[in-house]
This record gives sequence, C-alpha cells and structure tokens, in this order.
Amino acid sequence: MFQAAAGLAGRGHEVTIVSRPGAALEAKAAEHRISFQPLGLRHQFDLVSIVALRALIREKKPDVIHVHKGVAHAVALAATLNRPLGAFVVNRGVSFPLDVWNRGKYRTARVDRIVTVCRQIKDVIVASGKLPYSKVQVVYAGTDVAVFDPERHDDRAFRREKGIGSDRFLIAQVGIRDWKGWKELIDAVAAVVLQHPRVHLVLIGDVRHHDEVRSYAAARGVSGHITPVEYRTDMPNVFSSCDLVVDASWAGTGITGTIREAMAMCKPVIATNAGGNDELVSSPSVGWLVPMRDHDRLTAAIEEVIGDPQRSEEVGRNARGHVVRGFSSGLRISALEELYRSILQTKGMPSE
Repeated sequence: MFQAAAGLAGRGHEVTIVSRPGAALEAKAAEHRISFQPLGLRHQFDLVSIVALRALIREKKPDVIHVHKGVAHAVALAATLNRPLGAFVVNRGVSFPLDVWNRGKYRTARVDRIVTVCRQIKDVIVASGKLPYSKVQVVYAGTDVAVFDPERHDDRAFRREKGIGSDRFLIAQVGIRDWKGWKELIDAVAAVVLQHPRVHLVLIGDVRHHDEVRSYAAARGVSGHITPVEYRTDMPNVFSSCDLVVDASWAGTGITGTIREAMAMCKPVIATNAGGNDELVSSPSVGWLVPMRDHDRLTAAIEEVIGDPQRSEEVGRNARGHVVRGFSSGLRISALEELYRSILQTKGMPSE
C-alpha cells in the first residue's frame, strides 16, 4: 500500500493514506509529503470509522479509492453508499478462495476492478467468487530496485549484529506462520547440515513465535544452526548478508515479496510453487522452484546452491535483471495509473 501511495505521490498525484493509527506509518507518510488520516478500522461494521471516512470523502472528493485490506474494503463500501464514485479498486494479495462471507464485497457493481498480484490469485477468485474475468486485473507487486541494490549495502552488517560468523553459509526466510513452511525448512536444514555443517538459517518473524522456533530446532538437533529474528525495516541489509533466501510456503501466497526483493539483491532464491511464485521464479536461470512440502526437493535445491557457487552467483545476477525488467515498483505505478485512467474514462470523468 505504501509503495503505491509514495509512487503515485512522487508522480504528482494528491494522495491520502487512511489507516489505523501508527506513529511509524504516519512518519513515513510525512517524509514523503503524503497526507495521513488515522482511522480506527476496528472491524467491518465500525460505525465510527464509516462516518469519519464518509466525511473525509465528502471533503477530499477523491477520483480513486483503492483499498488494500478486508476491513478497509467493507468500511469504504459503507462510507460510499449512495454517493457518486470515481474509481473504486480493491487489492487481493492472498490466494485463499473467496467464500460466502466475503464474496459479496467483490461481486458488487460498486467495485470497478479487483487488482491481484499474480495470475494464480486472479484465477482463484474468479472461480470462487463467480466474477467476470474482465473485472479482475493482474498488476504485479513491484520492488524498488534502487533501494534493493546490492551495491548500496554492507554485506556484513547484519551478520555482525546477530553474531553470525563470516564463514557461515547464511540462509534467510521471512515468515514464521505455519503455512510459511518454516518447519519444513528447518527439516531441510537438518538434513543439509550433515554434509554442510557451516549452514545457518535465520527465520524472520513475530517475536511471539521465537520460542516455538527454538523448541522445534532443538528437537531436530540443529539449535546451533537456527536463529529466530525480529521483523526488520532494513531488509536490503539483511539480504545483503545472506547467501541464499528461501520461501517454503505451502498456502496463502501470492508472489512472495521477499523472494522478489532478494532477487533484486542478486541473491539465489528457492521458492515453492505456492500461489504465483512460478510467475516470478519462471525459469531455472533466475532461481530454484520446488514443489510445496517436498522435503527431498527442497533439501536438494539447498545443497545445489551450496555446492555450485559459480552457478548460484550467475543465477543471482540473472534474477536482478528479471526483476528490473518485469517486477519493479516503477512498472507497478505505471500500471496503476493506467488502470485508474481507464476506469475514469469509461465513466466519462476527467482522468488527471
């Protein structure tokens, strides 16, 4: 959401972010000269938020409302009831099917277009929501390739901070929810360390799950090879220190953003074929794609990356070019601008 807001503002559009109160987000918005409007958004029927958003819409008269989460979607629909709209766009970034509880929010004629981050999610929600195919448009999420540039970052800072030696082969995954496949990844690492004892895995995610990670690693006999790490705001530095980035997800995935970011950092990546990851890791020349929950294939892919550093380095270089050409934030902002203009023009409204 913030990437879209900042990108559009940078191209001269007037942008307002409406989100739950948060000092960090408000500060980022101010840094980019973006208006920030805090709103409770406690649940889908939050009358206080509905009334406040309705007043804000009456004041701002936006050409486009683009919602990114389920609660915001419901509140914005209620706040715009019986009001003329420009473009009403909804984001969908997860591959879970629509169900009886949320299908109506997507089927309503007041939603002009649904944006998905990959073709696989589009196919899922068209089928599960019984939506017109033309109502759903794929706009790939983008990475800021100027920020995620290996030439700009210290490739040892994260290791020094966490006490991980320069002799370790460092693997990272972001996400410690079950469906992110972190247990499957620890199982694979436990197999790999038998031949490659220098391997070390960092699992980045909510600190509430760190004790569970430590317990599972201890049970698999690899406590000394696993480090749980808090969520970070300096992911370019983290990836700069890594030798390999993995996403072992087996559900819920669109296109894994951290895999795209690691590719932009010229790192070899391994992703499962969950969601639309095969649209990003589209050939062996840009990364390793393995079946979901396939222990042997995941283990073999890690061993291949470790065992052939020359090929891994070449794949990393190819991966950055792949992201620059097809998955950059600049391309995404251009696609959103064109989408908004086409909706407004269809409605006979000014598109600037």
